[in-house]
Amino acid sequence: MATREDGAVIDAPQAQILTSRSPRELAWRRFKKNKVGIAALVTSLFFVSAAVFAPLIAWAINIDPNERDSSAITARGQTIGRFGGISWDHPLGVEPGIGYDILARLIYGARISFLVAAIATLSTVFVGLMIGVVAGYFRSRTDSVLGRLTDFLLAFPSFFMIIALSAPMIARIEKSGLARDNSARVLYLILVLALFGWPYFSRIMRSQALSLRERDFVSASRALGASHTRIIFKELLPNLWTPVIVYLSLALPGYLAAEAIYSYLGIGVQPPAATWGLLIADSIKYVMSEPTYFLIPSVSLILVVLSFNLLGDAVRDALDPKSELT
Repeated sequence: MATREDGAVIDAPQAQILTSRSPRELAWRRFKKNKVGIAALVTSLFFVSAAVFAPLIAWAINIDPNERDSSAITARGQTIGRFGGISWDHPLGVEPGIGYDILARLIYGARISFLVAAIATLSTVFVGLMIGVVAGYFRSRTDSVLGRLTDFLLAFPSFFMIIALSAPMIARIEKSGLARDNSARVLYLILVLALFGWPYFSRIMRSQALSLRERDFVSASRALGASHTRIIFKELLPNLWTPVIVYLSLALPGYLAAEAIYSYLGIGVQPPAATWGLLIADSIKYVMSEPTYFLIPSVSLILVVLSFNLLGDAVRDALDPKSELT
């Protein structure tokens, strides 16, 4: 026989079940009970899968993002048929004035948008995690120097700086030979988003490291003669995965929206390539005559950002040990 914390008596098999669950299993149980989180996960996986398997989807339904269908538009560029030319040949219609298939442009554009957002998010998390942990663990002069660097970057009006530096920096990247044309623009977006994004995450990690460095297991490692490197990588980092995972799920949609905004403003990828920001920018001039063209990429972006945000909230709740299990 065994007893719970509230004094209730439970039999041995039940006690064994209660004590055999790992934190990961408990988190998964909490997550499965969150119906909104499950729906957000399914929606997120749907859009990510569509982006990853865009060539296969395009081949299966015989669509091409760079192929114009002149038979789907009139001589004046208007789409033929209802709802922007939606048909079996074009499941989401065609772009007015050009005749590109919207579905093909949408899923191929999602590849670029997700690529920028994913790499920028991972770069932000890696740099912010390392700098934040080092600053919080060593404190003193190291914390002071890294803290001033963080304050310096936080003081910059990042939105205007990204716009102002776009032309010279893209030209410098092309001149260096690292990338050309749209590849240079993608690289520039990733670099500046990560550069101005890591200070926020670094502050979170610094506060976590300040708390963890005073724990008994860290003091014990120091007493046993463990090096600073071992303490950071073996003791501190394994205990920081919860905020890291939560931040990942919340930062990705933010960078997706940012990529769309900068592409809309002409800083990101340019035609003939497509991103969601470019599709929205191009659809503005047809918003009254062809509203379907505007709604499809706009609603898609809203759904993706919303689903990832809700997924992040669900992950945060699932990883919270104070969440109740019913």
